[in-house]
Amino acid sequence: MAGCLLAVALALPLAVLLGVADIPLSDSLATLGGGGSVMARSILLDFRLPRVATGVLAGINFAVAGLLLQRITRNPLADPSIMGISQGATLAVAVFLLVSVYSHAPGGNTLPELPVAWLPAVGMLGGLGAAGLVHLLALRHDLGPMRITLCGVAIGALLHALAMGIIAGWGSTRIEILLEWLAGSLYARSWDHAAFLAPFTLAGLALLPPILRPLDLLSLDASVAQSFGLSYRRHFTLVLCLACGLASSAVGAVGPIAFVGLLTPHLARHVVGRRRRLLLPVTILLGAVVVTAGDLAGRLIGGADEIPIGVVTALLGVPVLIVLLRKTP
Repeated sequence: MAGCLLAVALALPLAVLLGVADIPLSDSLATLGGGGSVMARSILLDFRLPRVATGVLAGINFAVAGLLLQRITRNPLADPSIMGISQGATLAVAVFLLVSVYSHAPGGNTLPELPVAWLPAVGMLGGLGAAGLVHLLALRHDLGPMRITLCGVAIGALLHALAMGIIAGWGSTRIEILLEWLAGSLYARSWDHAAFLAPFTLAGLALLPPILRPLDLLSLDASVAQSFGLSYRRHFTLVLCLACGLASSAVGAVGPIAFVGLLTPHLARHVVGRRRRLLLPVTILLGAVVVTAGDLAGRLIGGADEIPIGVVTALLGVPVLIVLLRKTP
């Protein structure tokens, strides 16, 4: 826990102080203290701080959602995409932007001013809709981990194909916003995005303590969990809805950032070892660190043409996950 807290204490200030624009440390500290130059206040308070705050909230949401999904589906490779959340959000955003373009400038060749402020809400609704469809399909027969995983993979593949079809047939001059969102990015994230995510993050964290014991039982077979007096289907649905709400809100705000929901719980398990009671708090802390550090790396490596965080987490997540899985019995 001390190491994770230290990582957070290092990652967050560095993400605020470092970037493409070179601001003297004294000016940055003065700005955070209420003074500083006009340029430093603009860069730090209007751009970097809201970007870091949005990244922290999104990282927590992705990490906790991944942990919950892995526990209830008993699938170590489960993440928000396994429920079709990322794919549903992608399709919703693609359709929304397509309708916006042709309703503002039907047949035109220029990209009109799009209502991008609606993208978080649209993406979240798309993710929740996809997760709800998967849940209904699995509920018709048996709400078991294997069935819900297969339904999620099938629905996710269908929604992804529809979204890619829209992107491919749209035209390269009109999809800049969609491609940036699709890659998973914190670029131009404002206090509005942080304010959008904060209620979902706080509500999700507040709901975690009451479900910790049911969550342990949900990782067992349904018959075993019910022998302990657990209402398996009701608690499975509640935990699933909580995970979907956290993940879909994060996807709506920052796009489908790859590997955060999948990798962070595995990294937390490797850190805590047998201390299972620390798994959830370590997952929360590491979720914030992974997204913040990944975004900072993309900014520093890419310079003015920054690398989206989704690309960074995908490039770094694959080898790290392979190493962790090789060490896991």
